[in-house]
Amino acid sequence: MLSIEAHGLTKEFKVYQSRPGLTGAFRDLFSRQYRIIRAVDSINLEISEGEMVGYIGENGAGKSTTIKMLTGILQPTAGQLKVNGFDPHREREKFVKTIGVVFGQRSQLWWDIAVQESFRLLQKVYQIPADQYKKHLDRMIEVLDIGSLLDQPVRKLSLGQRMRCELAASLIHRPSLLFLDEPTIGLDVLVKENIRQFLKEINREFGTTILLTTHDLSDIEALCSRVVMLDQGKIIYDGSLTQLRTMWGGNKKVHLEMEQEVMLIDLEARTDGLGVSWEKRGPRQYTAHLRNGETTVSEVLSRLVQHVPIQEMQIEEASTEEIVRKIYSEGMTVA
Repeated sequence: MLSIEAHGLTKEFKVYQSRPGLTGAFRDLFSRQYRIIRAVDSINLEISEGEMVGYIGENGAGKSTTIKMLTGILQPTAGQLKVNGFDPHREREKFVKTIGVVFGQRSQLWWDIAVQESFRLLQKVYQIPADQYKKHLDRMIEVLDIGSLLDQPVRKLSLGQRMRCELAASLIHRPSLLFLDEPTIGLDVLVKENIRQFLKEINREFGTTILLTTHDLSDIEALCSRVVMLDQGKIIYDGSLTQLRTMWGGNKKVHLEMEQEVMLIDLEARTDGLGVSWEKRGPRQYTAHLRNGETTVSEVLSRLVQHVPIQEMQIEEASTEEIVRKIYSEGMTVA
């Protein structure tokens, strides 16, 4: 079953365009010119229940506009959209009870009251039965380690403490779909890892569908097996991270340190026909350059291990961040 189903989803904005110079400014007082900007351009997106999907793109690519349509904040200009079986804009009152939202730079907690009071207010808003509320909240308090924060006003929390409380607040009504927009922005490594582990746990335990938008691609690598890439309002890639690396990761490098010096000609002979070129970096250090898609590391090693004394090995490949940067900087078409 699909949590998100969008076909031809489009959003256009009418933007005021000023004329240059003093004369132009005077004319604008009486007649204004406008242009149409298409922020999201006829995208098709299907996300199944229980999936964890990364939604990425440069600033201005249309990510935030898409999220606002998916959460019912904006009404699409054109296209069909169903989220959890609802039209997010027209059936908003019923729909919002099925989703949770965390925006890294905005708070859904009340700034001047204790965290637990914010939780109680949300309980009333979502009309959650007391026994169900307590059981679920106790579980989140334990996993997120926020028990010591409940009596503190939100304004006194650090960013990492507040984000853990924000996550608890977004999940207090057990939504089946969670939208995360930059959930780990500005957090230290340990807090990031705790939040990632929590998200994995709720996905595994409750089957919560998660759509994650972020500029920190380490979040995507840690949580998502599927990534959707947006550019100028269009989806340019929708698939697995593994496939993205295979298609656009470039050549892998295998750095080897031998127990004794080996002739390059011997290494080339052992790996003949595999699409490998060799480089000597030191007395016993060698690098195998694997041409993309022609061979694998295991195939190369299987040719070497019985005949060449390998002491240490390191595999070097492009990170997801490097691949995405390359795609955007070179204007590649991925899909």
